[in-house]
Formats: sequence, structure tokens, C-alpha cells
Amino acid sequence: MKRFNLLIIIGGLLVITLASCKSNFLNYQPKGVVSSSQLNTPKRADQLVTAAYASLGNDHWTVPFEDMWPYGDVRSDDAYKGGGGTSDQGGYNDMELFSFMRPDQPKFDSIWFRLYVGISRADEALRKLKTLNSKDFPQKTEREAEMHFIRGHYYFLLKILFKHIPFFTADTPIDSLHTISNVQYTSQQLWGKIANEFQIAVNNLPDNQQDVGRPTKYAAEAYLAKVKLYQAYVQDKANNVVSINKSDLQQVVKLTSDVINSGKYGLLNNFGGDFMFKNDNTKFSVWAVQRSINDGTPNGRVDMGNALNYPMNPSYGCCWFHIPSQNLVNAFKTNKNGLPEFSTYNNSSIKDSVDFQNQTVDPRLDYTVGIPTHPWKDDPNFVYEKSWARTPDVYGYYSSMKEAQLPSCSCLKKVGPFYADSKNTVIIRYADVLLWKAEALIQLGRQNEALPLINKVREQAKNSKGSLKYSNGKPISDYHIETYKPGVNCTWTKDYALKALHWEDRLEFAMEGKRFFNLVRWGIADSVMNNYFNTEKARHQFLSNGHFQKNKDEYLPIPQNQINFSHGLYKQNYGWK
Repeated sequence: MKRFNLLIIIGGLLVITLASCKSNFLNYQPKGVVSSSQLNTPKRADQLVTAAYASLGNDHWTVPFEDMWPYGDVRSDDAYKGGGGTSDQGGYNDMELFSFMRPDQPKFDSIWFRLYVGISRADEALRKLKTLNSKDFPQKTEREAEMHFIRGHYYFLLKILFKHIPFFTADTPIDSLHTISNVQYTSQQLWGKIANEFQIAVNNLPDNQQDVGRPTKYAAEAYLAKVKLYQAYVQDKANNVVSINKSDLQQVVKLTSDVINSGKYGLLNNFGGDFMFKNDNTKFSVWAVQRSINDGTPNGRVDMGNALNYPMNPSYGCCWFHIPSQNLVNAFKTNKNGLPEFSTYNNSSIKDSVDFQNQTVDPRLDYTVGIPTHPWKDDPNFVYEKSWARTPDVYGYYSSMKEAQLPSCSCLKKVGPFYADSKNTVIIRYADVLLWKAEALIQLGRQNEALPLINKVREQAKNSKGSLKYSNGKPISDYHIETYKPGVNCTWTKDYALKALHWEDRLEFAMEGKRFFNLVRWGIADSVMNNYFNTEKARHQFLSNGHFQKNKDEYLPIPQNQINFSHGLYKQNYGWK
């Protein structure tokens, strides 16, 4: 088992200059070694900034961390692991069932390692930037803000995965890193530290960037709003949500309003457009990890984190992971009023071709889930077939569609036995911003102000059904979706509005790696997941041992290797042994 020591990572990523024993050693520069003084130039500092950016999207199907599908979808009611069976990438199967997870599992150590590598790169760039003055490097303040943004991004991912993490900055002396515990700060204090990273970015980033991959002030405001929304749901030491902080929610409203009122972002005419390569860096994308292909490197900056997730069509080849659950498909049902079937959606399943003509559904279903006999990726001449499923006897016949691109896309590349694409990984969509503001308003008792925001998202979905047709012009499914109309098709109380918000969030962001973390934030992960297991295990035998343990499974365990390397300084999360 390969083990990763956080302290070694940080020390090892620093540039170390070795001296020779020769008499002229002061004048000798070993080949391949760069001294600290050589890096103290604007050009070299900017290269370290670029190196920090290079960590973004530098994930792999063994350790995805930009698209968090194993941790946010497979651990939720949205998706099954998929692949060649339960033992194929068995660590993900353990996460899916919760029953067999242990602190010494390699995948936990690996993602911890990858994310701290990203933090270390940002810190090293910040150290060099601090040695420069703005006269010599006019972009100094802006580049520093970018590094705070990137560092905040990695800390956010670590926080929602592990809850209690060691937090340090570029100002932390290297020789004191071994004294920093993962419980040095409380959970709420950690949220404050992460929020400060994005506040620095907000204060110092420009409204516009010439390079699309660099975050803007508005991207930083959006990410800060996300952090404050998580911070608002205060948890006790056992992960129970015990209060909701109104001050944090008010900041969410202000920050999201700034982004919305900037006029720089919007929803596309078609919901499915958010997941097409041709629409990269258009108005729906607030911040995205940039990818590339045919860029002079062997494989480009393609999305290897999702390389397992293409279906078994001959044009793709492998490997059919990240499979939508039947529970998720059923959640797209709508009633006679065009609204979700909140309480009855899962009483029966829609899975055969005729079911999608006899049951009305939300159009977002056919942009999210590959269904036998339905066109794939909005192409009526490329129809999904049952043969595309790898192990249907275990996981059924569906496939995840959002992260896939058509075989004809110039963005697609074969990498070994896998296919990967250069579509950007969008971290924050404009729809995120709308629904974050709506959630904060509802929790503040201002649900009437949230109504048009939720309806704006539903209106886009309603307007997206026109292209969902077979080659003969017949609609793929029976689409029926309406906005919420108080006094007509609903009663818009705070409780109802919150239920609508939770549902809208699930349908809008299904299979985007976000679901589980939202359930934990809302404090409902245990009830949702155990209800899911109770019904879904009757559909799929492999879920028979699935069980969510409240006050434990909300977070991954601190990797045992990291506890060992810290000589016990790091403390294990609540509920884990």
C-alpha cells in the first residue's frame, strides 16, 4: 500500500538547494536545481502560479476530486458505483454501502494527499510572490488573490469530505507544520478560515479576466457564498445540525445578489447546453476548471477523473461507472400540475420504454440519464441501447450522461483503454447561485422572494423539451413541468418552499457530485439514505448490506496513515475507531 505523509508532501514540494563539497562550491550550480534567489523574479513567481493552476483538474479515475462523483453521488441516493461488479474499484463500493468503510482504506489517503498537494503549490507560489514588490510585478496582488482562491477551493473540498483538517498558510513556518493538529480549530472556525481565503479573493480580484481560467471577483463572491451557506448550518461534535446562523445566510443573499446583478451570467436557453463542450466558458459558467486537448502534451488536460464513466458503446469502449439509481429516475416524475411527486415518487418505478410515455416527467431527466431506446446527448440518430450497459444484472441499464460527450466531439480522446474529454469541469454554475440565494431566503423566512429564483430554474427546464425528440419528431418522453404558482398548484409556506428547494437542487444538479454533501448540510443524510436503502435494496441485491450510521457516516474518517505519520496528533472523526 502506498502511503502519503502530509508533512513530507509539503516539505518535499519545496525547492531545496544542495551544496557541493568542492572548494569552489559557492560558485557551483548543480544541474537541474533551481535556487530560491532564481525564483525571486516576476517570471519565476508567475511560473509557480501556473504550477498551482496545473493542480486543478489534475485528478484521475482512481482519485477524482474536481467532479466528486464517488463521494457526492455514489454515497447518495442518486447513483450506484457501476463498472464490472461490486469488486471493480471496490473502495467505491465500500463508500456506497457505508458498512465496510475503514480509516485505513487507500482511497481516503489518496484524495487527502492530492488535495494537500494543490494547497502546497498555492502556498509555494504565495511565498515567492511575497518577495516581490508591485512595481516590479504589477500583477502581484491579483496573483496572490488567485492563489487564495485556489487554496480555498482545496480546503473547501477537504472540509466537506473530512470535516476536521489541519489548516496552515504560506506564512506557517515549515518546521512547525508537525505541530498543527486537525482539531486545532473547531469546525466553525475552519469554515471561517476558508471563508477568509475567498474574502481576500473578493477584495483583490478584478471584475473581468483576460484569461478565462482565472477567477474573477464574481467567481470569488459565488464561492464565498457557497462557503457561508455551509457555515450557516452549525453542527455539534456528533455532526448534528443544531442551529442555522442568520448572519451567514444574510451574507449569502448579499453575495449571490452581487453575482446575479453583475449581468455577466445567465441560464442558457437549453438545460442540456450546460453539459456540451461547445458551450464552455459561456454565461452559465461562473467558474470552471479549464481543460485542453492537442496542446502539445501527450494526452492534453483531459478529464481523467471521469474516464471510467463512459458507457460500453463501441465508440467509447469502457467502463460504465457512475450509474443513475432507480430512485433518482423516479424523482423526475411530475404530477398532473407539473410539479414533483414529493411523497409518492418512489412508490413505483419507471424503467421500460412505455413507462416514459405513460408517466409525465421533468425534461431534465433525458439530459441526465441514458435510458434504453432514448437518444443519447440530444442526438436523435445516436440512440442508447441496453447493450451499452456492462453489468445490467447488478446495476440495471442506465448510464450517466452529463459528463459524457458525443463520439463526434473534437474534445474526445482515447487514453489507453479509456476515453476522456476536454470539456471544462464546471465547479459553479449560474443555477447554483440562484438556488443558493433561494435557500438562504427561505431559511430567513423570506420564501416569497425565493419563489421567482426557483421558478427561473424550472422555466429553463420547461423550455428545454423542444430538442428532446426522436428523428421522426416524436417527444422522447411525456414532458410536463410547471413553475410553482401559489394558490393555483401549491401553497407556498416556508416548509413547502424548503421542500421544493431541496427537490429542485436534486433534479438540477443530479449526477454532478453534490447530492451527499447537501444532505449532510441540511442534516437529513441519515433519514434520506436509510429510506433509500430500505426501498432500493429490493431492486438491487448488492445494496442489501447498505446502512448509514448517523453521527458517523456524515464524513469520511481521517486516513489512518495520516494519524500514524502525525504520531497521534491528528484525531479521528467522531464515530470512527
